[in-house]
Amino acid sequence: MCCRLDLPSLASALRRGILAFGWLLLVLNSPAAQAAAAPDRFERISPAEAGYDAARLQALADFLAQAGSQSMLLLHEGRVFFEWGDVRKPLLLHSMRKAVLNALVGQCVARGRLRLEATLAELGIDDNAPALTAEERRATVLQLLQSRSGIYHPAAAESAAMQAAKPPRGSHAPGAHWHYNNWDFNAAAAVLERACGPLFEAFDRDIAKPLGMLDWQARIGRWSEGDPEPDAAWLARLDGFVQQEPSRSRFPAQHFRLSAHDLALYGQLYLQGGAWRGQQLLPRDWIEQSTQPVSVVQPQWGLAYGRLWDVLLPARPEDPPAFFHTGVDVHMLGVYPLQRLVMVHRVDTEAGSSRFKPRDLVQVIRLMHAARLAPPPSPAPATSP
Repeated sequence: MCCRLDLPSLASALRRGILAFGWLLLVLNSPAAQAAAAPDRFERISPAEAGYDAARLQALADFLAQAGSQSMLLLHEGRVFFEWGDVRKPLLLHSMRKAVLNALVGQCVARGRLRLEATLAELGIDDNAPALTAEERRATVLQLLQSRSGIYHPAAAESAAMQAAKPPRGSHAPGAHWHYNNWDFNAAAAVLERACGPLFEAFDRDIAKPLGMLDWQARIGRWSEGDPEPDAAWLARLDGFVQQEPSRSRFPAQHFRLSAHDLALYGQLYLQGGAWRGQQLLPRDWIEQSTQPVSVVQPQWGLAYGRLWDVLLPARPEDPPAFFHTGVDVHMLGVYPLQRLVMVHRVDTEAGSSRFKPRDLVQVIRLMHAARLAPPPSPAPATSP
């Protein structure tokens, strides 16, 4: 006989196999594994098909690893040609939340439930003492979106540096001066909610679900001053949260957490002029108006601000402007219509100190553009992913 069947050993092996299989089923059925196994919304193409050089993109990947990035995606006409890191991990948007607010306001305006020319006085908007003056209450909804309200009241989610940089109350009339101002953005969200209902519900219903976001699950929390500071474990259970600081303002800041993948879907919606799979989710003219330069912020860099979007002044008048928003100067969502390009860059700012610095984001942008093989083609409608 060539071999002997050891029944006790066989039984032990079977038990180990059953336990291992049970553990495998448990792992595969966990929410994290299900999210990771879900079909991705994007088709993949080669860098050459997108007009980019693979070797230069490798230099970008090397820099991302060195600088401490968390993830990055580049899409051409809705198809991914460069991805790095964990693009499915949700992270705080920080100030990129303003770009998300833009779509929700645009939809509310399109429904006829919110007028951009409405003043704060008409809408009954006021704030904690010292209350808004009659002059400040002349500011319009449009001026809130443009960050030109002239209202320099304390606001939720403002850093000490942001507070120190604010002009004095009453120093500028509404519409006369641009200042990046969290009070404007928080008040705009409150105005939106009065007109069209809860912000997070609107995002889930009118943006996330139609786009097919995979990692957003509409789990919303609340943080108020006096509560323990949000930590990574608390944030990881949420897709957004309301930050209330009543000692500063009546209006909370409303924060989003999105993965690079889901944020890229949002950027692609804008590249496509608000159209998605045969539906017009957002009016094309709203996107065009929102991404026109209203306030030239840094003329030496060609940087301007529109409505809740930063805008790059085009080199030629006939070119469509590129537009973007950053978060704490390290996260970025960029939309480049001339190149038919969407760019998303993320850093794990929830994990504590990160070695990635704002100057590194400048280098990321330079390396991205340096990898392009040819001048950008003429603008053309982008395809839906």
